[in-house]
Amino acid sequence: MAVLWWLVISAITVFPLWVLLPRYRLPAPASLIAVIPFGVILLLYVMAFRDELKIPGIDT
Repeated sequence: MAVLWWLVISAITVFPLWVLLPRYRLPAPASLIAVIPFGVILLLYVMAFRDELKIPGIDT
């Protein structure tokens, strides 16, 4: 039962990030980082400071 809850919460977290990340010029599959602990915090940090961060391979 715990695994089912984990899958539901993961889906609820990953889907909105999958939609939002391309707006910040980040690949949508990067939203899967949200599955690991503190991954959501990392993604929110990157989204918040996207103008100041230069990501090799994405920003040219």
